[in-house]
Formats: sequence, C-alpha cells, structure tokens
Amino acid sequence: MSTLEAIKQEDESLLFRTYGRYPLTADRALGSRLWDLDGKEYIDLLAGIAVTSLGHCHPEIAEAVAAQAHKLVHTSNLLYQKEMLALAKRLLATTHFGKAFFCNSGAEANEAAIKLARRYQQRVKNKDAYEIITFEGCFHGRTLATVAATGQPKFQDGFAPMPEGFNRIAYGDPAALEAAISGKTAAVLLEMVQGEGGIRPATPEFAQAVARICKEKGLLFMVDEVQTGLCRTGKWWCFQHFGVQPDVLTTAKALANGLPMGAMLGSDEVAKAFVPGKHATTFGGGALLSVVAAKVLEIMERDKLMERAAQLGTWAMERFRAIGERCPGCIREVRGMGLMIGIDLAFPGQEVWKALLQKGFILNLTQDTVLRLVPALTIDKADLEAFAAALEELLKQKQA
Repeated sequence: MSTLEAIKQEDESLLFRTYGRYPLTADRALGSRLWDLDGKEYIDLLAGIAVTSLGHCHPEIAEAVAAQAHKLVHTSNLLYQKEMLALAKRLLATTHFGKAFFCNSGAEANEAAIKLARRYQQRVKNKDAYEIITFEGCFHGRTLATVAATGQPKFQDGFAPMPEGFNRIAYGDPAALEAAISGKTAAVLLEMVQGEGGIRPATPEFAQAVARICKEKGLLFMVDEVQTGLCRTGKWWCFQHFGVQPDVLTTAKALANGLPMGAMLGSDEVAKAFVPGKHATTFGGGALLSVVAAKVLEIMERDKLMERAAQLGTWAMERFRAIGERCPGCIREVRGMGLMIGIDLAFPGQEVWKALLQKGFILNLTQDTVLRLVPALTIDKADLEAFAAALEELLKQKQA
C-alpha cells in the first residue's frame, strides 16, 4: 500500500467525509511551490482557494506568528485589544468604511452581515424588514443561513427546511431585482465576482444598478468579497472597480494568509444596529491573528500586489484566450479580474483537470467546466506560462 493510500484510508476512518479530496497530500510548501510526500514538485495555482495570497510560508509572516505567539495569543473580546485596533485602522484605510468586526471565516462574516442588515432595518429604521436578496449562482458559505443565501441548490440538498428570509433572483438583471423588492426586503447581498459560480464578474452597469436601487429603496447594499478582496482583482476591493460604495463588506480568505480570519466592514450609519451583547465571537480578532493580518496588509501595500495582480492577470487571460484561438472548440470563454481567472472549457473538464494535476499543476474545477485559477499574487509569470503550455498541449491532444 502506498503512503498516500494509507493516509486516505486513515482519513476515511477518522474524519467525517465532507470533502472530495484530491489524490495528493502536501509535505511542505514555499511561495507557489508545493511538494508531496514523495518529493514531487507542484506549481500551486489555487493558493488554498485564494487564501495564501503572499505565497506559502512567507518568511515575514512566519516571523510575525512566532514573535506574537511568544507574547500574547488570546485574551477574549471582553478585554480591549490594541492589536485589533491597529489592524482595524490599516484595514479600514483601504476603504470608505468606518467600522470593522473581526471573526473566523467568510461564512461567519456573511452571518454577521445578515444579522446586521435585519437589526438595522428593525431597530434603527423601525421597519419590519428581514429579507435578503441574493443571486442565482452565488456562494456565501456553509452555515444554515449562508447556505440558504447561496444560489446553488446542490449546497442545500438534505438540509431542509432552509431558514426563511432569502430571495434568490437572476444574476445580472436589474429589472428582476426591482421586481423582487417588497416591504420585507432589508438588503441585497452581491458577490462582485461569483467564484464557486464559475468566475462570473458583475458588469459595471449591474453593480451600479444594484447600488442605485438599494439607495432609492432604503436597502443595505452588501458585497461579499470573501474571495475577491485584498488585491485579488487588481484593487484592494473589487467594488472599487465600479465606482460604487456599499454599506457593508465581508472578507476572509487572504486576510491572514492561511490562518483563520474574517471581517465585516460597514459604515458608521449601519454600525448603529449592533450594541454590546447583540453579536459576538470567541476567537475573532485575537492578538495573534490581528498582528498577522496587519503584516499581510503591510506587505500587500509595500510590494504593490494590487498592481501586480492587475498586470499579470491581464497578461494571463490574454495568453489563455490565445490558446482558445489555436484550439478551436475547446475553450468557450476566459473570464475574470486580476488573478481570479476562470477558463470555461467547451466540455466537461474533469479529464483535463486530472491531467494537469498529474503534470504538477494544482487548481480546481468548478461548475463542471471551469478551470479556476486563484494563485498567490506573488506567483512568477514563468509559472503561469508553464501552466499555459501544459494546458495547450492537453487541448491539442484532445483535438487530435
């Protein structure tokens, strides 16, 4: 029995089977490289699903973790924490928002946003409104409320009854949004780029229409930037591409470069909805995580990673589109923003995905046909070129 097979059997014996794991286990990683137990080297184009945006085992992050772990890790949110305040100042400075709430994940950030929207309407605006409008194809998390908000029925299978208060409508259709609004509507929650939905960016016209309609109707405009945030699309935040100002933003994935941290940001106005005792979390924003996240933001700004993501992402998408032109009938579309890229194949992509993994490229397949690339923002251009060459070779073999 191979080492991988032994690990697989132990995994199935000891853990709930909640993941469709890849036939791979990592022994170590550095930057955009990962090595398995046999020493085989891989180029990581997934980055923990848009998480390790500075690359694996960044030395400055490792140093920050070690230093803070020897000083202070956790005290609880019953105490004032200067580390959390330092992070909040740095994070809020990238936006127009005035307040931050720190938590442990994107799902938890979205839960906080859902609760904030309801309480804002009911206790600040004195409206009996609780419904959140979301969009077909969206993904907002795995808790019951965020699954109910998610616009993909497969994630809801077997968990009925879903919590009420969510209305899912067509993505990209302002008329459908206006028709869906009622006196019960509290907010609209929009992914600026649908990640699990197949890397589908909102158009500027649609994003601006959502913002306008929310303002006109007195609804909160909330954006889920769990995956798109923190330089991924070529700006600090994806909404900044579109000239809109949401009331609430959620983020997570890249915030602490692999350590579990999320955040909800909001305007001073909507922050009136929360008072002591109405929302909380045990671990969110602890000293260790706050120091690490602040260091992540410092490095992103210092190393101009938003500019790098914009430039390298533009080059990569042009390169992938050229492959489509040379391999007619293989690539339906290449779409994305910055280094959040989807290559939509014209056929089910499982065979191509497996072949790429065997060739040493880690990425994932979403919506059955979309190869999703969300690599570290520090990835070498040569690594993306190597992937492009391997993909073209595979597609030409498929044509033969």
